[in-house]
Amino acid sequence: MILKKMDSQATSTIKSILQKLNINNPRVLIDLEKQTVEAQEDDYSVDDLLEAAGTLTPERGKELLKEVGQSREEWNA
Repeated sequence: MILKKMDSQATSTIKSILQKLNINNPRVLIDLEKQTVEAQEDDYSVDDLLEAAGTLTPERGKELLKEVGQSREEWNA
């Protein structure tokens, strides 16, 4: 993918068009061939990630540790 810098007037015009389509995400991917707009989800904050880390059950945590250990053994073999 080749990135191109847009001038502020073009950016403002595109934002206005997207707002009319109820697309307010700061990052979008426009496919002119397919005539689609993909609104990209916002990145999660560190707090969100830390909060999600606490949702693992102890059993699932043990399973994941076992899987990581097995993967490391395979990589070192």
